[in-house]
Amino acid sequence: MATCLSYCATANGVELFNHYGSNSRLIRFSSRNTSSKLFLTRTSHFPTAKRCFHVKNTLSEPKHKVQDPITQEGAESNQSSFAPDAASIASSIKYHAEFTPLFSPERFELPKAFFATAQSVRDSLLINWNATYDIYEKTNMKQAYYLSMEFLQGRALLNAIGNLELTGAYAEALKKLGHNLENVASQEPDAALGNGGLGRLASCFLDSLATLNYPAWGYGLRYKYGLFKQRITKDGQEEVAEDWLEIGSPWEIVRNDVSYPIKFYGKVTTGSDGKRYWIGGEDIKAVGYDVPIPGYKTKTTINLRLWSTHVPSADFDLSAFNSGEHTKACEAQVNAEKICYILYPGDESEEGKILRLKQQYTLCSASLQDIIARFERRSGDRTKWEEFPEKVAVQMNDTHPTLCIPELMRVLIDLKGLSWKEAWNITKRTVAYTNHTVLPEALEKWSHELMQTLLPRHVEIIEAIDEELVHEIVSKYGTLDLNKLEEKLTTMRILENFDLPSSVSDLFTKPEIPVEDDTETVEVHDKVEASDKVVTDDEEDETGKKTSAKTEEAAEKDIDKKTTLKPEPSVIPPKKVRMANLCVVGGHAVNGVAEIHSEIVKEDVFNDFYQLWPEKFQNKTNGVTPRRWIRFCNPPLSSIITKWIGTEDWVLKTEKLAELQKFADNEDLQTEWREAKRSNKIKVVSFLKEKTGYSVVPDAMFDIQVKRIHEYKRQLLNIFGIVYRYKKMKEMIAAERKTNFVPRVCIFGGKAFATYVQAKRIVKFITDVGATINHDPEIGDLLKVVFVPDYNVSVAELLIPASDLSQHISTAGMEASGTSNMKFAMNGCIQIGTLDGANVEIREEVGEENFFLFGAQAHEIAGLRKERADGKFVPDENFEEVKEFVRSGAFGSYNYDDLMGSLEGNEGFGQADYFLVGKDFPSYIECQEKVDEAYRDQKRWTKMSILNTAGSYKFSSDRTIHEYAKEIWNIEPVELP
Repeated sequence: MATCLSYCATANGVELFNHYGSNSRLIRFSSRNTSSKLFLTRTSHFPTAKRCFHVKNTLSEPKHKVQDPITQEGAESNQSSFAPDAASIASSIKYHAEFTPLFSPERFELPKAFFATAQSVRDSLLINWNATYDIYEKTNMKQAYYLSMEFLQGRALLNAIGNLELTGAYAEALKKLGHNLENVASQEPDAALGNGGLGRLASCFLDSLATLNYPAWGYGLRYKYGLFKQRITKDGQEEVAEDWLEIGSPWEIVRNDVSYPIKFYGKVTTGSDGKRYWIGGEDIKAVGYDVPIPGYKTKTTINLRLWSTHVPSADFDLSAFNSGEHTKACEAQVNAEKICYILYPGDESEEGKILRLKQQYTLCSASLQDIIARFERRSGDRTKWEEFPEKVAVQMNDTHPTLCIPELMRVLIDLKGLSWKEAWNITKRTVAYTNHTVLPEALEKWSHELMQTLLPRHVEIIEAIDEELVHEIVSKYGTLDLNKLEEKLTTMRILENFDLPSSVSDLFTKPEIPVEDDTETVEVHDKVEASDKVVTDDEEDETGKKTSAKTEEAAEKDIDKKTTLKPEPSVIPPKKVRMANLCVVGGHAVNGVAEIHSEIVKEDVFNDFYQLWPEKFQNKTNGVTPRRWIRFCNPPLSSIITKWIGTEDWVLKTEKLAELQKFADNEDLQTEWREAKRSNKIKVVSFLKEKTGYSVVPDAMFDIQVKRIHEYKRQLLNIFGIVYRYKKMKEMIAAERKTNFVPRVCIFGGKAFATYVQAKRIVKFITDVGATINHDPEIGDLLKVVFVPDYNVSVAELLIPASDLSQHISTAGMEASGTSNMKFAMNGCIQIGTLDGANVEIREEVGEENFFLFGAQAHEIAGLRKERADGKFVPDENFEEVKEFVRSGAFGSYNYDDLMGSLEGNEGFGQADYFLVGKDFPSYIECQEKVDEAYRDQKRWTKMSILNTAGSYKFSSDRTIHEYAKEIWNIEPVELP
């Protein structure tokens, strides 16, 4: 006879009802708290019979009366749920500690408490997730899919219970169980699924999509080791593998029924039916792992589906293993699994390039197969492919998912039987592209040869798209001005360094000059030009060997002869595929991520495409979620905002933050504001001591630059400014120092890519400067320099609320947007920066007088670089002093010649100060003096801080998502009943 087990939560524990035939037996789990440990005891045993185990959430459904099976008394409950109070939550946590175990049963310590707590939250999320998914399935509405190589989520526990409005209840429940919510939450590792702003933006977008009830999902890869965990040693940055999945993640749900085949290599053949078939090669499968993403104050819970790569068990070579060839036996599995080992594996080697391209294709192919399967299932027996763009919107977050375009074409043509014209029309209406940079390294180009080897069918499709583009360009610009046409084709083609298709190549045919052989006869006349060389006794040839001198007479005889010269062999440029161009051609919308960036995209990066298709180009200024970046990470400030505005509605309607402006001069508000800031700074003081060993004081200005380490972001300018400050301090007596300088704690954080040598030199330099200054007794607390290791979202949530000044000092025109600048502004931090990225819009919103501006502007940069190349640049004396001070060994014995060399000379790769550190240095120092002056007047500074928060209302990701939904995806919000 079947047995059915169900459980419900009570104030005293978890009760399991064992329904066995006509009898019901109660299995009660009680708890007693002793020395902060939880002990669970069984009062009955399960009979050895077949059981089904029904588990319902205790937190999500409305109350109604049920009868207790033991007392027969009515209880305010649902058969499967209780109100989300502390008692029922505690019971749910105890249940998971016992029945979803990942740790031994003897102890209820912090790691176990975290997992049990997270699993209890996940119950609520799954019920809402299933309800959300069910609505989408039944209504068959248009859904957006956000494809990104990165999702930098941060810790999920506090965000999830905050969105569910259960923070207080969970805090009380854990207190009953002997733990503090903050300590339990600290056990969660950051999910290692991203690196910087690109990934954090994607996660903010998912939060806003769920909060605003938009039907959308995210797709990414489930990296086992992430980018890397950063350690700071005496040698600078050291990289070790991330361990975020070492003991598992309580949030993800493996979907073993969601699996798709992925193919690499092989060949393309034409079948008897005339169709193209991709056969042979290497086959793997991608398996889905789902992470529920809850909205704030809504039941809507959307999904982030991450792909993990495997091979079927049949691909394990059992015979080879038993023969002792263990490595060979596991080769297929290793090749599949390593695709999802590392985010952005080094690509200096051919193997690294192959692995990166495999990653990108896996993301695109698995996601599109999943999307298409969903479209077919929702369509039932009336699948109409022309309706696909009316049900599906695919957003490519930067160029990494570009292969969506040829992959969608391949599936539609090869597998679904559509014509080229039909498939191309569907693809162009479905896919859209977000550009995140003007930097060449982010405008990806792939070797045509490598891509043809790995993805032969996709190369055929890309070549056909390129040919269609060529014809469109010729049609647009005509053949009257062949030079202009050739220039357009060279710039706009997807295929770089390729001959033109035969259908248009005749336009550029030039008369051939007959050549008899492959040698060139040059007649040398009776004069030797000044540039010609007659070798003398004192000269050396190109090999460095001495040569004998010729007499003038002999030289004259030689020049009367005809000399036969072999032509220099021509260098054949490599053939490449321009992924960004393919995105623009294949997508129906192209957007930049800040006003100035979108203008640069139109006027410079893709100007030729903009002239051809102006209707495609849009701006979507980035935004960040106010839930994570004020409400949850900065409770003291959130309470003050709510108090003075009179409502907590600002969390969803950030335009209400602007109401703070009318209170900016209020002394009571200013006092509360400063107290909130100081309480956040005290937390950071403890954190820095724990992580770095350095002691700092909370009353100093906290001056913070935290972001990816890159030359264009100019951490080098920041640390040079600090060196200048330190040098000037050392030249003064103690009294002068205190008069002239405001105490500062200069905090850096961020990762340098493992193979980016110059960025790693910058990290090393910052840590060396810090080691010297922080141990200088003459300076004391007047100046501290701290590099925070392994910067991530959780560290940001601690540092940003404590910041007084933040630095966004990239070379103008090189930062697409930035999102950390928005987070700092939301938290009342005043910014020093250039007119770059979203700085431009932030300055407009917070007020020019509340933003410290310096540096050259974007339209000046090209001219300044030319000035340098022409040798006309005159370096600033103070800047040269700083470089000499560094070279003097003031910060240790490490040789910084290569670092300094990047700032010198007038031309050459890695030289000539390409990012204009020296040019902007005088302006930067002058601006920092204004910062000191403003900070001395705390009333003025606090007002500036309040106005920064008030002016940050525009930078909510909710606003950004509304614009994407309306102007690119054409989707409508759907609230769950």
